[in-house]
Amino acid sequence: MSSSSSSSTSYSNDLPLPTNLPLREIPGDYGLPLFGVLRDRRDYYYKQGPDEFFKSRVDKYNSTVFRCNMPPGPFMAKDPKVVTVLDAISFPILFDNSKVEKKNVLDGTYMPSTAFTGGYRACAFLDPSEASHAEIKGFFLSQLAKLHNKFIPIFRSSVSDLFTNLDDEMAKEGKANFNNLSDQTSFDFVFRLFCENKIPSETNLGSTGPTSFDKWLFLQLAPLISLGKKFIPHFLEDLLLHTFELPFFLVKSDYNKLYDAFYKYGGNILDEAEKNGIKRDEACHNLVFLAGFNAYGGMKILFPALIKWVGAAGEDLHRRLADEIRTVVKEEGGVITLSGLNKMSLTKSVVYEALRIEPPVPFQYGHAKEDILVNNHDSSFLIKKGEMIFGYQPFATKDPKIFENADQFIGDRFLGEKGEKLIKYIYWSNGREIDNPSVDNKQCPAKDLVVLLSRIMLVEFFLKYDTFTVDAATVMLGPLVTIKSLTKAT
Repeated sequence: MSSSSSSSTSYSNDLPLPTNLPLREIPGDYGLPLFGVLRDRRDYYYKQGPDEFFKSRVDKYNSTVFRCNMPPGPFMAKDPKVVTVLDAISFPILFDNSKVEKKNVLDGTYMPSTAFTGGYRACAFLDPSEASHAEIKGFFLSQLAKLHNKFIPIFRSSVSDLFTNLDDEMAKEGKANFNNLSDQTSFDFVFRLFCENKIPSETNLGSTGPTSFDKWLFLQLAPLISLGKKFIPHFLEDLLLHTFELPFFLVKSDYNKLYDAFYKYGGNILDEAEKNGIKRDEACHNLVFLAGFNAYGGMKILFPALIKWVGAAGEDLHRRLADEIRTVVKEEGGVITLSGLNKMSLTKSVVYEALRIEPPVPFQYGHAKEDILVNNHDSSFLIKKGEMIFGYQPFATKDPKIFENADQFIGDRFLGEKGEKLIKYIYWSNGREIDNPSVDNKQCPAKDLVVLLSRIMLVEFFLKYDTFTVDAATVMLGPLVTIKSLTKAT
């Protein structure tokens, strides 16, 4: 992937939606029972990797819609057979809850044991047609609305420690592991936000919060992960991670510590939940899931990816960001305000571009509720009722018929009239960026908060530094980012 900070000449989004396209049979096959699943799993994890796995099939079938098996399978997945949609036109079928059911499909063709969530199906596994979905999601949407005045001050407080520790590590080692620092900041912010600004190190968690969440996340997501040859031979990894579920008891003590901490210090939220008719323990397990899987788990990928792409874009973009940020902050009296952030158009565009090119959640799934006619740019396809639809988001948000130089990071891609028209093709939140989360959809309830925090991260960064360089590698789910050099603000 190349990078650039030059101006975008992105494809105009005045595209008419395809109509009267020829009906084409969905290409691809599932192979022989068991052997077809093992074939696709081998290609996906070990022979090709995800990007090449999908690209090779797009080339083979001359289609962005095709059939294949998706991992893990064959023993964990109820049915690994999927219809894959990989372009910006077909992908949004996964957001249409009148046509697609989202029950128990968060992690794809399998669902982790409810032991990981206290015996409850967390809200993320519920379909909007289920009454408890509206009850729980509506409650958390209302709580986020009540907390909105705390977003900026708590995050700024949390992120200040990140930069202090970053400077210390750079001074000692000459480089710094950004992921470790970012994880601690993310956990600190999430815990303090939901737990009355209580500092997690002053609770029973001490400094173990991020590690406990990491273990809990790993055991649930292991079937989707490849550790790479240097960690474990492929055949052993396949047996341990992709064949049988990992048991909850391995992380039970860590989870119980997290649950107890949120139960004790998140009491105000849990009191409100009970007033709204939600059982206290169910509300707490959902709160832990929201904080750990949705919020911390998302930030664990989001912030390193943001710093990776901005770092790789080079000094010209860094200079422009620093000029915009420092000018606006000065105009706002030296403080970071929401009104000031809204004036930083380049900063916002950079955040959108990072979310476009490396969305923190790359997969979306859903079952067709009825026979559905789905279009891509060239054809129509009939997906039958009950079939699993799968979308690999990094392909849809790098659709070359929508975005020019789609594989390049272009910081100002979303500036101006043309750029603003492209915003509707950003899909990272399980919905279009121009849409809003509600009890009737599966869009991330903290969608706007994620964009806000990413902008604040850049603002704080470029108030302190002029430019920086990075090394980045992809490990498991997301990038591993090392800060190689930092030039402090002049």
